[in-house]
Amino acid sequence: MNFDLIDTVGAWVPHGRFALPGRAGGPLDGLRFAAKDLFDVAGHPTGAGNPDWLASHPLPARHSPVVAQLLDAGATLMGKVLTDELAYSLHGDNAHYGAPLNQRAPLRVTGGSSSGSAAAVAARLVDFALGTDTGGSTRVPASYCGLWGLRSTHGLVTAEGMVPLHPGFDTVTWLARDPEVFERVARVLLPAQPFQPRRVLRLDDAWALADAAFADPLQQVLRTLAAQLAAAPETMDVAAGQPLAGWRQVYATVGAHEGWQVHGDWIASRRPAFGPAVAARWQAASQVSDAAAAAARVEMAAIAQGVRSLLGDDGVAVLPSAASLAPLRDADPAEVDAVRLRTMAITCIAGLAGLPQVSLPLATPEGVPLGVSLLGPAGSDRALIGLAVQIHAALA
Repeated sequence: MNFDLIDTVGAWVPHGRFALPGRAGGPLDGLRFAAKDLFDVAGHPTGAGNPDWLASHPLPARHSPVVAQLLDAGATLMGKVLTDELAYSLHGDNAHYGAPLNQRAPLRVTGGSSSGSAAAVAARLVDFALGTDTGGSTRVPASYCGLWGLRSTHGLVTAEGMVPLHPGFDTVTWLARDPEVFERVARVLLPAQPFQPRRVLRLDDAWALADAAFADPLQQVLRTLAAQLAAAPETMDVAAGQPLAGWRQVYATVGAHEGWQVHGDWIASRRPAFGPAVAARWQAASQVSDAAAAAARVEMAAIAQGVRSLLGDDGVAVLPSAASLAPLRDADPAEVDAVRLRTMAITCIAGLAGLPQVSLPLATPEGVPLGVSLLGPAGSDRALIGLAVQIHAALA
């Protein structure tokens, strides 16, 4: 099948321009999708955002199960799109392949690490795109580009045949512009599990980390959710008096240690060329001791238990998908890093607890995209998506 797509936003990697037809008659027949260049596609290289990785790994012999499942459901794969290097960033600027264009806000970045996925969907070049979310790599681009995005329950969708970053946090995700497409993909990739939401939670400490532009959208989603569930919002700090920056550090310590266990030998032997920000993260990861990681895992277990208990089996929390609007493409790197740290203090909540989070696409009065999220109990992914779609329709 010929690749018949003109890449107007710089989303595709050079080795990713190919097309594979889906099975005729499946539930996703007629839809086109792209895969973040972490997912294996048989006979086509997986580059993981880095030319040294591309040159040092063999061609995959089989599709990742998720790619195979989507093809079997009828969707046509339109190749591979950009990722930040080994998915270790939230910015969307790859030192080797560049920064794709955010068509919804052309002066602003797409966010990462699912940068190409977000750019391709926002530009309507595909109907949806596979991404990943470890520390926010789908929720943040969804917020920056005005898209639907999901961090799935950890382990609910198989990560086999995908380049890992931090295996204890990595999740398979997708982005879509249209809610109907977003739900169609959910019905293929996610199991239907019973979930009856009854409680609405406002996470004040997460709200406080977001810029003022998020205040009205957060309130609108909270009010609409409360009205739909006929439940008065419960207001609380999810970290119970602790700073969420401390939770972010727990995530960073555990994740970095995991990442070095997975990739440290390759980095030490291959000495790949990384962009400065990603290189600094891998250098820091190499210094995390086993003892520090073990102590952080104890804290992580307590955090996960606390968040899951707070939600119970019937709670839905409202929180920002990111801490700011998408930074400008020429923003000062120090400012970008400060935003990244605030954002990760929000996104680490779902990551540490292994819970699903759906980002709804909203916007400022000036039309700049931003995302507001629903966080639910483990396994509530499909029902949470349905609830988010209902809220979005009510706000339209």
